[in-house]
Amino acid sequence: MDLVKTVIALIPIVWLIISLGVFHVRGDVACAIGFVGAIVLSVLGFNFSFINSITAGMDGIMMAIWPIIYVIISALFIYNISKKSGGLDTIMSMLTSITKDMRILVLILAWGLGGFLEAVAGFGTSVAIPASILIILGMNPLKAAVVCLIANTAPTAFGAVGLPITTLAKVTGLGSTELSYFVAIQLFFLIMIIPFVLVLLTSGKGLKSFKGNGVLFSTFMAGFTFAVPQIFITKYMGPELPSIVGAIICILSLVFITRLYANKEQEATPQPDTDTDTDTKTTGDKIKAWLPFILVFVLIIFTSSLFPSIKDALANVKTSFHFYNGLGAKPVDIDWLSSPGTLILLSSFIGGAIQGLSLKQMLSVLFDTIKQLTKTIVTVCAIVGLSKVMGYSGMIATIAISLVKLTGPFYPVISPIIGVLGIFITGSDTSANVLFGALQVQAANALSVNPYWLAAANMAGATAGKMISPQSIAIATGATKLEGQEGILLKKALPYCVMYTLVLCVIVFVLGKILYML
Repeated sequence: MDLVKTVIALIPIVWLIISLGVFHVRGDVACAIGFVGAIVLSVLGFNFSFINSITAGMDGIMMAIWPIIYVIISALFIYNISKKSGGLDTIMSMLTSITKDMRILVLILAWGLGGFLEAVAGFGTSVAIPASILIILGMNPLKAAVVCLIANTAPTAFGAVGLPITTLAKVTGLGSTELSYFVAIQLFFLIMIIPFVLVLLTSGKGLKSFKGNGVLFSTFMAGFTFAVPQIFITKYMGPELPSIVGAIICILSLVFITRLYANKEQEATPQPDTDTDTDTKTTGDKIKAWLPFILVFVLIIFTSSLFPSIKDALANVKTSFHFYNGLGAKPVDIDWLSSPGTLILLSSFIGGAIQGLSLKQMLSVLFDTIKQLTKTIVTVCAIVGLSKVMGYSGMIATIAISLVKLTGPFYPVISPIIGVLGIFITGSDTSANVLFGALQVQAANALSVNPYWLAAANMAGATAGKMISPQSIAIATGATKLEGQEGILLKKALPYCVMYTLVLCVIVFVLGKILYML
């Protein structure tokens, strides 16, 4: 184990943690410095040529622009279009007509809707859109950001129609169905627990947070209806549908339970008839308000791997760029039509036009949206550029191999931490699996542990690190207009990430031992 190289490789990561979490350096500044630092360290400490380090960074910046920043802009644009057209006011009225209880709204929006958006699109939509709506409904922006970051954890394993799992299966040579089943087992307990954490955080009143309006039962069902379908679907169908089905069942269950308790309360205490804003809206008005989001759902579903002929036809319309040409180089592909960003953008323009906005108005909204996200764009470009430099230069592999050698037979305990590390650097579950999936399998074979179990642990660990990844933090601050407060948000989310990771480490180690004995 090369201790000096390991220490050098850790410097950019330590810098990001300290600068953002301790000194509260602005996200774009901290990540830009980290990016430059990674380039210098790769050249001096890993004999990476200057040209390779620069082109690796350019490779990362291009990947950041497409599809990540493209999706972030599109997700915030669809929100701003709905706000401009007045559709968001109707949506807000409809949601509050279900309940005005912020605890239930958080379960429906951050957990249910967020899980669905992650399942069908990914790339930050599941944080940006629910957080924006929660703020409109009256939640503090910082709390909304933290809540959505915590909610955007376990569902990410099967995000983007199972892309992280199918990618992990490819890089490890393992079967995707069995692999997804092991991931679902490892995450089952956490999926059951996270809704309780969300309600506690929303209310801030300890156990009193679950009093009244069937909140305790709703919270339990939010986890149960998400977790149980995932177990069965992953067992028999694979990774594409678990989060989609889980999220839909969860949302429908929460709406049904909320209505049921509301009717019981109304029967016990009859209320005088009152007209609300929602009562004045026709069914057509309500459908029109939701139309941009309905179009997103329809387009993403029909262009997903569930419809391979459509997906393949759209995927063929792409442009490939080559920036980095060193060892392990891969082209950067721009999927013009199949990117979630394109589908969201198209839905925004069509929905906005039907809602009465002119093209000039929508283009003005788009320009303002891009302007609003300037710092976020810099942050994401810097962090993805940093991850590419560290990956291609061997810095990431050095850290991972050192951890394996250091822990020996206790490696399964820290195997999820490898996944946390991967996503902290890259911001992507899929990229974390590409970086460390093969390493987890190699470690499993060396230790005579089931390779599916440790590969799944990498995926599960990545879901934990999702909430503190600088990329996720940047998306959250951009969506909630908290640019410059990335450090504060990281500090708020970090304790939850640590607790999540510790629970996961215990699950992987203990349950892994039990399954191995069986």
